[in-house]
Amino acid sequence: MHVVTHATASRAASAAAALVLQRLSQHPSLVLGLPTGETPVPMYRALVRAYRAGRADFSRATTFNLDELFGMGKGDEGSYRSYMEAHLFDHVNISSRRAHVPDGRSADWRHEVARYDRQIERAGGLDMIVLGLGRNGHIGFNEPAAQLQAHTHRVALQPGTRRANARLFGGRWRAVPAHGLSMGMGAILGARRVILLVTGAAKARMVERALAGPITTHVPASLLQAHPDVIVILDRAAASLVAKRRL
Repeated sequence: MHVVTHATASRAASAAAALVLQRLSQHPSLVLGLPTGETPVPMYRALVRAYRAGRADFSRATTFNLDELFGMGKGDEGSYRSYMEAHLFDHVNISSRRAHVPDGRSADWRHEVARYDRQIERAGGLDMIVLGLGRNGHIGFNEPAAQLQAHTHRVALQPGTRRANARLFGGRWRAVPAHGLSMGMGAILGARRVILLVTGAAKARMVERALAGPITTHVPASLLQAHPDVIVILDRAAASLVAKRRL
């Protein structure tokens, strides 16, 4: 696990974008896992700028998003599909057939999660995945639990996770769907390279637990300690409690 700290959240996001762009340049058919949330927005802006400047080509890339809110999908304001279109998909030359987000509106969610796993498998697995970190230690919608799911699944969202998404619903956390569809830990840990991007002082305690605490399903991000190729990108605020630790 390689930990890099930057002075600001903006610089951290730019560093994450640079790693994606480097791998995309080396492997134009990159299979990339992507997050949502506030933290990666500056990263997506940097990727769009690189594309507009002629420094990135997404035409052969394939993306798989980590999750989607249950009951929501393409065309729904507040859906993760709409988020990705607003921040990345509509601004670069990625084919809509190659930009995958779980369909939270599927009439048969069991069929949908199985289909999503098959798509990832047919793509050869994830070459690289970018992750954020929830305040409760979740990655994707893999919430803390006694057991974690290996495969894409439907999950009940904890109140804190719903509050974190309230910005998508006019600040009304109770309007956030109570369930989500999430990529499982198998696909996440099976990615050949993992980038964990975390910024802000509010995440500092969980960063410490995820990187330096025991490996436990009650802190899902701690399982990344067992992955052979993880780059953790932090800003100074998020790194404040691990800065003096030897990781």
